[in-house]
Amino acid sequence: MKRRTAISLALLPGLLPLARAHHGWSSFDQERPLYLQGRVHSVRWQNPHAELVLELQSPLTLPPDLAQRALPAQTAPVDGKALLARAQLPRRKDPRWEIELAPLTRMQAWNVTPLKVGDAMGVLGFAFQEEKGAAILRAEYLFVGARIYGLRSSPA
Repeated sequence: MKRRTAISLALLPGLLPLARAHHGWSSFDQERPLYLQGRVHSVRWQNPHAELVLELQSPLTLPPDLAQRALPAQTAPVDGKALLARAQLPRRKDPRWEIELAPLTRMQAWNVTPLKVGDAMGVLGFAFQEEKGAAILRAEYLFVGARIYGLRSSPA
């Protein structure tokens, strides 16, 4: 028993950064969808989910057609039209935001081509409650060129 505990404790320091880096949905304000648009500054296409840093365009504005965009069907019950209609710009003025995308298996199911530094994109998602802490957005919808991807679940 002591030997197993020692082995488990030895692995703990390596696992702590992974546990701290991965967030559940409960810490994000799902009542206030935010829209960001800009260019990819850096990308990490890895599990537990793909991530990127988005350098925001200036000035940041809501696209006039955002609420009318046709959204793809997905297996999760997401009221995408309501999210688009309620979309807001963030209150905080950080020039860069970390964007948490979906797990790689879901990105592959949507046929999302791995993004590259310099790619232009938009994203609708959720920040931490009251936008406190790091400038992190958990993506609900990803807008790349003419394509829109629903990231909560797989395509329907």
